[in-house]
Amino acid sequence: MNPMENIIRAGLEEMGLSVPENAPALLAEYGRRLIEKNQVMNLTAITEPEDVAALHMLDCAALLGCASFGGRSLIDVGTGAGFPGLALKILVPSLSVTLLDSLQKRLDWLDETAEALSLRGVTTLHARAEEAGHDPALREGFDLAAARAVADLRTLCELCLPFVKVGGRFLAMKGPEAGSELNAAQNAIAELGGKAVRLYRYAIPGRDVERQVVVIEKTAPTPERYPRRWKKMQNCPL
Repeated sequence: MNPMENIIRAGLEEMGLSVPENAPALLAEYGRRLIEKNQVMNLTAITEPEDVAALHMLDCAALLGCASFGGRSLIDVGTGAGFPGLALKILVPSLSVTLLDSLQKRLDWLDETAEALSLRGVTTLHARAEEAGHDPALREGFDLAAARAVADLRTLCELCLPFVKVGGRFLAMKGPEAGSELNAAQNAIAELGGKAVRLYRYAIPGRDVERQVVVIEKTAPTPERYPRRWKKMQNCPL
């Protein structure tokens, strides 16, 4: 068993998460491929194997504590190197995952990785979220949306909530500042058809790191005018 797999397996046990027996090995292989590819493509600033295991894989696994994923559909908005969407797919094989990103070469690598790990039910989507959110084939078509992107919560809500079905949830992965961001985003959340239901706090095993997930339920359809163009979102946040 390699060091990354050891860290992942122990961390999942510490978090009390029930996952497939092969999930730690698959996550470790995902991490190995990430580190290897990162030498020729900028995918992550986290490059040490033990950091990849804890700060990527276990961080994503913590989402399992704040929503039900089995048999659901999820869109990962601004997926980057596949976090959290591809990690969640490994942890919950029945989850149907769409990985949305604006850079095709990242998606090409994610396609290769999903194939190498024999993952089925993974779709990559080359698009900008503010445009894809108006596509009738995607709009309000997912049980769950998730984002780990570094952006203000008001912007993330405008980008992500249009994808979520009424009754579904948007999971925004944040750091310790999530509470103040949530307070500032209350009007935006309501305007977009959402309702904040909880702040899910967790610690990454073996690390002095606290993270939070803002859990937002979709309670009404998002008005057709959202999401707006990126420049408009930046200049006039909700």
